[in-house]
Amino acid sequence: MSARYFGAAVNRLEDPKLVSGAGRYVDDLHPAGLLHVAFVRSQRAHGLVRGVDAGAAARMAGVVAVFTMADFADLASGPMPPLAPHPLIKTPITYWPLAATEVRHVGEAIAMVVADSRHAAEDAAAAVEVDIEPLPVAADAIAALAADAPRAHSDRDSNLAARLAAKFGDADAVFAGADHVVAETIVTHRGGCHAMECRGVVAVPDAMGEDLTVYTSSQSPFLVRRILAAYLGRDERHVRVVAPDVGGGFGPKANVYPEEFAVALAALKLGRPVKWIEDRQEHFLTTTQQRDQIWTVEVAFTAEGRMLGLRGRGVHDNGAYAPYGLILPINALGCFPGPYALEALDVTLDVALTNMVPTSPVRGASRPIVAFVLERMADRVAAHLGLPREEVRRRSFVRADQMPYETGGKARDGSPISYDSGDYRQALDLALSKIDVAGFPARREAALRRGKLLGLGMASCVEDTGLGPFEGATVRVTPAGKVVIATGASSQGQGHRTVFAQIAADALGVDINDVIVDAADTDKFPLGISTIASRIAVTAGSSVEMAAQKVRAKALRFASNRLEAGEQDLEIVDGAIQVKGVPGMSITLAEVSRALAGAAGMSTPYGMEPDLAATAYFESQGLTFAYGSNACEVEIDPDTGDARVVRYVVVHDCGRLINPQIVDGQIIGGVVHGIGNALFERMLHDPEGQPLTTTYADYLLPIATEMPRIEVHHIETPSPRNPLGVKGAGEGGTIPAAACVISAIQDALGPAAPFVAHHPISPQDIVAMLD
Repeated sequence: MSARYFGAAVNRLEDPKLVSGAGRYVDDLHPAGLLHVAFVRSQRAHGLVRGVDAGAAARMAGVVAVFTMADFADLASGPMPPLAPHPLIKTPITYWPLAATEVRHVGEAIAMVVADSRHAAEDAAAAVEVDIEPLPVAADAIAALAADAPRAHSDRDSNLAARLAAKFGDADAVFAGADHVVAETIVTHRGGCHAMECRGVVAVPDAMGEDLTVYTSSQSPFLVRRILAAYLGRDERHVRVVAPDVGGGFGPKANVYPEEFAVALAALKLGRPVKWIEDRQEHFLTTTQQRDQIWTVEVAFTAEGRMLGLRGRGVHDNGAYAPYGLILPINALGCFPGPYALEALDVTLDVALTNMVPTSPVRGASRPIVAFVLERMADRVAAHLGLPREEVRRRSFVRADQMPYETGGKARDGSPISYDSGDYRQALDLALSKIDVAGFPARREAALRRGKLLGLGMASCVEDTGLGPFEGATVRVTPAGKVVIATGASSQGQGHRTVFAQIAADALGVDINDVIVDAADTDKFPLGISTIASRIAVTAGSSVEMAAQKVRAKALRFASNRLEAGEQDLEIVDGAIQVKGVPGMSITLAEVSRALAGAAGMSTPYGMEPDLAATAYFESQGLTFAYGSNACEVEIDPDTGDARVVRYVVVHDCGRLINPQIVDGQIIGGVVHGIGNALFERMLHDPEGQPLTTTYADYLLPIATEMPRIEVHHIETPSPRNPLGVKGAGEGGTIPAAACVISAIQDALGPAAPFVAHHPISPQDIVAMLD
C-alpha cells in the first residue's frame, strides 16, 4: 500500500532549498538593466511639503532620475485605492505613492532617487533637500480624540476615523443583577513585525508591450495585482505579481504599500527594471505595526465566580492612515467573548488617527489584545473572590455540550459567530496537568531559597480561522506522472508546499516527492485572496483535497474502462491504478494522463474530457474555531526585576493535524512572538511623534537565551465545516501568550502587589511594584 501522509510528521519539502542557500527572495532578482531606489523620507511626524530641491542629487554620479509624485502625472495620480473599503470611511484614508502635499508620520516617502546602484541612490537621497512646514502633531490616541486636539490630517474635522460597537444580551440587566462588578483599564503597547526578510519589490516593464511584472515580498500577491491595476487604469491581465520565497510575513506583508506603487511607476516611467529593498531603519519607520489599544472595562460575575457580562470602551490607535480599512479594530470586536459563555456584551471601540505609523494585523490581529483583556479580567475576578484562577475559567467556559455555540457576536460580514467544536475545560485541565500544578508549591519554595520569586500563569483563548470567501487549487497529473498543484495561496514559511503535497499524495496514491506546488504567482492561477487569519489550511487545503478527489475519480473512471473492472474494485498504489488483489492488472496515472492529453485525429478515449486535471474552490460557509490553554512559570529576580519564562506548556486544538511537526513549529514560533510582546517589544515615540526605538539596541526581541523549552500537546476535535476537518494554527501560539506570562508575573509578585494591567512589563515596572 502507498504511504499515508495526512497526519504524519513529514519533513518539510521546502527546507533543503532554503537551508542550503538556494532560496530565491526578492533581493536575489537581478534582471538586465536593473536600477535601484532609495527613498527620501520625512523627518517630521506632520507637516506641509513646501518644496523639494533635487538639483544637487540629480547631478551626482550614477543617478538616473529623481521623482516626486508630480513626475508621475502622465501615469497615475491621487491616493491609493483602499484595500478593504468600509461604509464608515466615506473617503479613503490611504497613502499617495509619494506624499505630494502633506506628510503625516516620520518616514513617509516624499521623493525617490533611482540610480545604477543602491549606494549611489542612498548618497543622492541624502542630498535631496525637502522644505516641510511643521504642523501640530497628534501622537497619543486618547488625547487625539479630544475636541481641541491637533488634527493628524489637516483636512479632516476630527481624528475619530470610526466608532465601532459590539453588543448582545441585556447588559444593563445582567450588571444590575450580578453579585459583583469589577473594573480595570488595560493597556497593550505598540510593537512591530520584524520578519527576517524586510519588505522589497522589483518592477519589470515589458519592453514589447504594456505588461508589467512585479516581484514583491508579500502575503497578498493577488491583492497587490488588483489594487495596482486599478490605480494604473489597466486590466489585471497586463499586471503580473509574483511573491517568490518570502522570509516571514506575520500580517504586515499582507498590506499593499506605497513603495510597491512608487517602484512600479518608476519602472514604467523609465522603461527599465527597478528594485527597492527595505533596510531595518525603514522597517521601524514604515512597515505597519500593531497592538496599541487601551480598554476600560468592567465585568459582572456571580459569587461563585462565573463571569456573566462585560462592557466598556476601547481606543484603537490606527496611526496616520487606514490602508487596511477598519479590519483590525473590527476584528477586535469579533473576538469577544473569547472562550466564555457570557450572557451579555456591550463594548465600543473608537478608532483614532494619529501621526504614527499605521497599524494593521500582526500575528493574531487583535486577538491577543482581546485575550489579554478577558484573561486579565478572569484573574481579577479570581483575586476579588479569593478563588483559584482556573475555577473562574471552568465555571465561565462555553461547555462542550453547548457546541456548536452561537456567541451572540457578529463576524466581519455580519453573520452570527458560531463556535464549531471543542472542549475548552479539557484543554485547561490538560495544560495544568502537564505543567504539574500540584508540584508547583514545592518549586516555588525552592526558588525562594535561591532568592527568586516564582509565579504560575494560565490563559485560554479561541481563534477564528478559515476566513472566507475562498481559495482555489488546480491539481493536474502530467504525462510524466508528476502531480502539479497550482494555487493562489502564497507562503511565508508556513510549509504550504508540504501540507498541500501530503493531501494530494494521499488522494492520488503517489509518492510525496512526485508532487510539485506552484503558488503565489498571478499567472499560475487566476484567483487568490491572501495568506492571513490562519485560513490557508482550511481554504486552500480543502481546495486541494476537492480537486485531487476529482482527479482521482476521473482516473478511476478511465481505468475502469481500460481494465474492464468496476471502479469499486480498483485502488491506486504507488502511482498506478490496479485491480484489488491482482497487481498485474494495472495502468499508471502517467499513462492515463498521456491518453487524455489527446492525439491528432483521434477521439478522446471513452468520451471523457481531455486532461487529467481538475480545479476546485472551497468556499467557506462558516469560520472554524481553534482553541487552547497555556500554562507557564516565570522566575523573577527581586533585586533587578528581571523576569524569565522557565517553563511553558501549550495545549491546542486545531482539528485534524495534517502535519504535527509543522503545527508544533507554528505554535512554538507564535509563543515566542507572544513572550516578546509581554516582556520585550516596545515601540516608543516622543510627544512630537519621533520614534525613539529604531534599532535593535533599543527595541528588544526575544532570542534563544530568553526562551524555555516549549511543550506542545494536541487535542484533535475535527471541524464539521470543511472536508478535511481542520482548523487554522498559525496564530494560536501568540494569542494567549502575553496574558499567560503576565498572569505568572502577577502570581510571582504576590497578593500585595498592584494589579498588572499592561504589557510589555519592564524590569523597572517589576521593581516598582515590589517596592
